[in-house]
Amino acid sequence: MPRLSRKKGMANNQQSGVSPFDPAHGQAATGHVPVETIAAIATAPGAGGIGVVRVSGPLVPQIAAQLLGHCPAPRHAAYLPFFQADGSLIDTGIAIYFPNPHSYTGEDVLELQAHGGTALMQILLARCIEAGARHAVAGEFTQRAYLNDKLDLAQAEAVADLINASTAEAARSAVRSLSGEFSHAIQTLLQQLIDLRMYVEACLDFPEEDIDFISQGRVLEKLQANQQTLQTIYQRAKQGALLREGMNVVLIGQPNVGKSSLLNALSGEDVAIVTPIAGTTRDTIKSVIQIEGVPLHIIDTAGLRETDDVVEQVGIARTWKAIETAQVALLLVDSQHGIGPYETGILQYLPAQIEKIWVHNKIDVSRETSRIEIREKETHLFLSAKTGLGIDALQKTLLQIVGYQPGNEGVFMARARHLQALQQVDSHLQNATMQMHAAELIAEELRSAQEALASITGEFTPDDLLGEIFSHFCIGK
Repeated sequence: MPRLSRKKGMANNQQSGVSPFDPAHGQAATGHVPVETIAAIATAPGAGGIGVVRVSGPLVPQIAAQLLGHCPAPRHAAYLPFFQADGSLIDTGIAIYFPNPHSYTGEDVLELQAHGGTALMQILLARCIEAGARHAVAGEFTQRAYLNDKLDLAQAEAVADLINASTAEAARSAVRSLSGEFSHAIQTLLQQLIDLRMYVEACLDFPEEDIDFISQGRVLEKLQANQQTLQTIYQRAKQGALLREGMNVVLIGQPNVGKSSLLNALSGEDVAIVTPIAGTTRDTIKSVIQIEGVPLHIIDTAGLRETDDVVEQVGIARTWKAIETAQVALLLVDSQHGIGPYETGILQYLPAQIEKIWVHNKIDVSRETSRIEIREKETHLFLSAKTGLGIDALQKTLLQIVGYQPGNEGVFMARARHLQALQQVDSHLQNATMQMHAAELIAEELRSAQEALASITGEFTPDDLLGEIFSHFCIGK
């Protein structure tokens, strides 16, 4: 079922001044959809100076009265005791009441700020459950915010992305998406597509008129302009997807060519054991670093060689599994020996889509200069993992390969599904430009493009996808 029709109904209730919930019965104002009151600990697990329990739903005023003795004044921080059902004291802290629709979820919301002890938070949550709420599931608060038109789907996803951002650049991009910059760009293009589609469909009402409405309306010109706008959005979203997901880089090579040393040099710490003994790394070692705000998931693999060691054989098997999921492969060779039959033999087993960089290590021993060469369209980089000479050049090369442009202030935080939807829109617009002879085909391609674009903000998003998206949120958000 398209999400558009459901959200419109809820939005209309709010705009008319009618609460979508009936506090007396815990149901929607229409009387058809029961709405439960939910509660969860909103702060991270573990002890802290302050902990927050959040409650949302129609029973919030009653729950507040049971815990606090009365419901606090709206949007005012009240310093109050929190009571058990028998009147004993749980803690004293701050309570804030947000009546609907002026809250994060669009429902009545109560936030209880107490001392952040693990046991105390559980006691306070249990009291809220006892008073009529139920445990919230992952992402349920934000899902209710989406369903109540407080956020669109792209903004809701940005909430989780902001929480999980691993770099400062990723956090800034998530804030842009959460503030609505990404959604505004999508909605602007969406409106242009709708206007163009309406014009083309109007042309279908005059099939026998001796007028070329398609040419007269500059339909092709407008389609091409929309494609340019789409490409700008796609590039900004692609940069954001890199900030969110990062890239997987796998280190491949014979034993003792310096893979672990290179991992340590890139990460800036000794995350891998380095010895002159071949086969020291017997399993894949993962390290997350960042270059210009882009997370890099670097995987140091066991040296690929024939061995009778059972443990090392398992490590080599995991190496091939890591290679299958990597975007970039760093093929390490000893600069003293260069590329031999062993290295060229590995190439035939690598996935065709993986980007390859030949890294000639140990130039401090071979006394070569740090440089980059292009041989038969492949990049060869000469460096020393031991001294760090050439590491900067490798970092810049990695960013270039994945297409990241440092310093882009207009980047949106985006996900794989957003990029896929934008690619679908591009495909439909390209098809439309090739159908200038048939207005009905143009209209159909524009309709498909409109639906693909609207799926980003959630207007045509199926319920099963919503469940998948919000299930990855933390509980309490």
